[in-house]
Amino acid sequence: MNLALPALVPALPALGAAATLAVGRKAPGLARPLAIVPVAVSAVLALVVALQLGTGQTLDAATRLTPTGGPDISLALHLDGFSSLISVLVGLVATCVQVYSTAYLKEDPRYPSYAALVSLFTAAMFLVVYSGDLIVLLVGWEVMGLCSYFLIGHHWETADARSASLKAFLVTKLGDVPFLFGIFLLGADAGSFRVPDVLAAATEGRLGHPTLIALLLLAGVAGKSAQFPLHTWLPDAMAGPTPVSALIHAATMVAAGIYLVARLLPVFLLSGAALVVLAVMAAVTMIGSALCALAQDDLKRVLAYSTVGQLGYMAGALASGDREASVFHLVSHGAFKALLFLAAGVVIHAAHTNSISAMSRIPGLRRRVPDAYWTMGIGLVALVGLPPFSGFFSKEAVLTAAEHAANGEALTNGLGPASAVPQAAGWIVLISAGLTALLTAAYATRLFLVAFHSPAGAAAAAPQVLPAADRGTVVADHEAGAPYSPELDEADPAKAEPPAMRWPLWVLAVPTMGFGVAGLRSDWLPALLDGGSLRPSAVTAVTGTGLAVVGALAAYGAWRAATARLGTGRPAPAGRVPEQGGAPATEVIVADPGRTLLGPLFGPARHGFGVDRLYRTLFVRPVVAAAKLVRFLDREVVEGYVQGSGIGANLLGRAVRLAQTGNAQTYLSALLAAVVLLTVLVAV
Repeated sequence: MNLALPALVPALPALGAAATLAVGRKAPGLARPLAIVPVAVSAVLALVVALQLGTGQTLDAATRLTPTGGPDISLALHLDGFSSLISVLVGLVATCVQVYSTAYLKEDPRYPSYAALVSLFTAAMFLVVYSGDLIVLLVGWEVMGLCSYFLIGHHWETADARSASLKAFLVTKLGDVPFLFGIFLLGADAGSFRVPDVLAAATEGRLGHPTLIALLLLAGVAGKSAQFPLHTWLPDAMAGPTPVSALIHAATMVAAGIYLVARLLPVFLLSGAALVVLAVMAAVTMIGSALCALAQDDLKRVLAYSTVGQLGYMAGALASGDREASVFHLVSHGAFKALLFLAAGVVIHAAHTNSISAMSRIPGLRRRVPDAYWTMGIGLVALVGLPPFSGFFSKEAVLTAAEHAANGEALTNGLGPASAVPQAAGWIVLISAGLTALLTAAYATRLFLVAFHSPAGAAAAAPQVLPAADRGTVVADHEAGAPYSPELDEADPAKAEPPAMRWPLWVLAVPTMGFGVAGLRSDWLPALLDGGSLRPSAVTAVTGTGLAVVGALAAYGAWRAATARLGTGRPAPAGRVPEQGGAPATEVIVADPGRTLLGPLFGPARHGFGVDRLYRTLFVRPVVAAAKLVRFLDREVVEGYVQGSGIGANLLGRAVRLAQTGNAQTYLSALLAAVVLLTVLVAV
């Protein structure tokens, strides 16, 4: 293979970002081609590289960048089936996002900088996927964090966007500090930062501190991939533009942590304690996020919590020792979650609100956005995990991996002995994943029914005809003070969504529907990865699908009951839909099955079970108080000494100046007096 091909994959989006920043403002007409073409060409090149590499092959190439006095830092490529598959996903999603953004942010004056950051974000993820050196991988890792800060805060005019971008940056950096030490310790133990050398050292048992290394790396993974307890930044990040949410959630930032653990899984297999910690982290994340998603009224926050939970599935597969199942679900999830977010952007564009309860009061919303309606339905079915959609096969692969680990037969596929995975980790993942499958079906069904299938009572309460000038006039149904992540509304709801916002949905719908069947029918997907089986076992397939069906039916039954109660109750007064710049002010949740299903847990789940409040109490307030104390000490104490020394010098100068009279007789008299005084002192 010509090494120029894989080298161009991350290089082209980076060059496109530089070109967009350089000429985008001076020549706005060039911004869109410079945003789309380099990323699209990189996507094609990634596919070409994957095809040329083939199945069961690896490619390693490196050149030393600099000596360090210890392990060298190399500009290295490490290509195999995992990197090939994920790079194709990154290219596909990034291209769809760039095309979609040309219409979604058509009137945005800062589009050139936005497009450049998306291209740089894409280049950084390509670098993480292709890098064969952990230090170079770290560069891409940190560039993604920086890009996410700017992209989440794109609408910096709003307080929500500013605080969300800062929170995302600080929380992820909190995990990156131990992550950095973990990489340094791993390189020191292995004697190299090169990925093949590290894996060889792990396989040969030459790592001296595997548990410490694994735990340090997991801290960074928890931050980047939004796992408990560092998951709180991701729901708030919905204040950024919707295409950015699709890119972050589907193919870049949150996927990077899972990919890193999959790449270094032989290191983690050396520590049973680290695998149990990963399993517990995944279990808490899966169940907690699914409960939170069931209580959210903000459409994008429902999808955000869904992403957190699905990342928990991937982490659970890794804790069970099966990186094939984890990466399979990563790619499957990347396709249908990008589809869901981009479809959500179309729905929000038409409804002029993020609130699904407000959407339920818009008559005929699903007829207004047929493309988004059908593709969102496809994405939600894949999220639930019903056959034959891709989510079914990838979810069942995770459950199968957990089942084997619980039986002491972990599917490590030659990366380590099956006994390296504690059975406790398998049981933790299996039970929590089963419960999450039920909850996922419930919140996905709730979302679809409440947003698109408004009951007759809600439709009667809303205006029957929405004039073009006032299409936002519906009922505000959002709870006061509830979590809400609006973005600036730049779309004109009187205009239909342009093709650039519609055809990416159908492009992403293809892998959402067919990736699982296509990948497993001829077993090319397992051959591309580690060669193990990804076919679901009969027990887990029946159990997982049954739990999903039960969850969907429970949500449907609760929705019908809530709809019946609404029909006999008093409709809420009409008002204006909340503008995207602020949360709605009234609380009338209409036909919401979440309240029925969660009962007393609804309020805590809506507010993330108070984790943010706990962090504010334990960490934010003490840090702010300490900062105020430092400021007081600096201004009143340290600065007092500095000012005091200046004042003392000034007073001394004044005293000396009083003695400078300019009278020579006075100076001579003082000199004679001093001589007499010294003479007397010497004589005595």
